[in-house]
Amino acid sequence: MPIREIKPNVIGAGKKVGIVLSRFNSPVGERLLKGAKSALREAGVTDASVLLVTVPGALEAPLALQYLAQSGRFSALVALGAVIRGETYHFEIVANESASGVSGADQKGREATLAALEMANLQSAIADHEK
Repeated sequence: MPIREIKPNVIGAGKKVGIVLSRFNSPVGERLLKGAKSALREAGVTDASVLLVTVPGALEAPLALQYLAQSGRFSALVALGAVIRGETYHFEIVANESASGVSGADQKGREATLAALEMANLQSAIADHEK
């Protein structure tokens, strides 16, 4: 018998998605959210199937994710936020890195969302395989 393989699947139709967004460094967070929303629309997730929760910073995100997971109402959870490294000696380095981070943030939000959908579909496919 050949080995059965579960292929990657990012179809979001019928999925309920919870997003936890850190409000710290809101310019980066908004770009992450923009990418996430774009990915959800393209995957077929309706706006009505998405719950957006904001938290003060990255440290509060795990607890919010835990609340959402324990509710049992979501197929996938996405965590979005930025963590800033401490003090540096060169303003130019900070400015350049910040600009780079903001410009790529929507892509990172998109990638995180697609990964969450893929994992939700993988969970379903494994459950179906066990039947």
